[in-house]
Amino acid sequence: MTREALIAEIKRKKSFLCIGLDTDMNKIPEFLKRYEDPIFEFNKRIIDATKDLCVAYKPNIAFYECLGPKGWESLKKTLDYIPKNIFTIADAKRGDIGNTSTYYAKTFFEYLNFDAVTVAPYMGEDSITPFLEFKDKWVIVLALTSNKGSMDFQVFENSHGEKLYERVLEKTSLWGASNQLMYVVGATRLEQIKEVRAKVPNYFFLVPGVGAQGGSLEDVVNYGWNDDCGLLVNSSRGIIYTSNGESFDKDARESAKKVQLQMRDVLVSKKMI
Repeated sequence: MTREALIAEIKRKKSFLCIGLDTDMNKIPEFLKRYEDPIFEFNKRIIDATKDLCVAYKPNIAFYECLGPKGWESLKKTLDYIPKNIFTIADAKRGDIGNTSTYYAKTFFEYLNFDAVTVAPYMGEDSITPFLEFKDKWVIVLALTSNKGSMDFQVFENSHGEKLYERVLEKTSLWGASNQLMYVVGATRLEQIKEVRAKVPNYFFLVPGVGAQGGSLEDVVNYGWNDDCGLLVNSSRGIIYTSNGESFDKDARESAKKVQLQMRDVLVSKKMI
């Protein structure tokens, strides 16, 4: 998907919501386990209930690959079911070098046909640039994440007072343009979101941590907005596990609708729609 197409969908749906399909066999409703493919059945119903409210879906690959070949089959069926106008993100956090990165890219961009994949930048340029060779595909670089352990390395300062995440932003923005590169910026790192935006003003951010992890949509907008919106705000557990009964999909829709209405108001106030 091109940057222009993504922005057009944000305007059309009045939303910059990304829904994480972190589909856990231990958390899905019991009645779904009677189906041949419970994971796909759960995802299918979530997609049917929310596809008009979000602009992106983000399956976390760990929830699928842990199930072996059947999990990969469920993932492929899910990807094929998602409407083509919706941006798809493989939350895979790959980060190897050379031919290995190329084959990871082929897995997610050719075989599965995702629009984007999350990539860890620790091994440097040759762990990222192979993913950038694919037309109209996106690399989403882990920059400043919302987990507790992010403080172990990401904010480490060198002798010049430059933090590691700042170095990541500086270097990676030289390798990929704003129509092929995004950054993961956690919603619970509010004090740094503004700093990240200042360093990469034109790039989109994928923002986890809103909802179940305690991040505020209002704060993310205040600190992370740019002229094209520049935000894909993800909610996973806060939407897909709203309830655990036979109406789980309808309840998930209600949760997604609340977020979408907030986003509509933001887009109106910013004069994007």
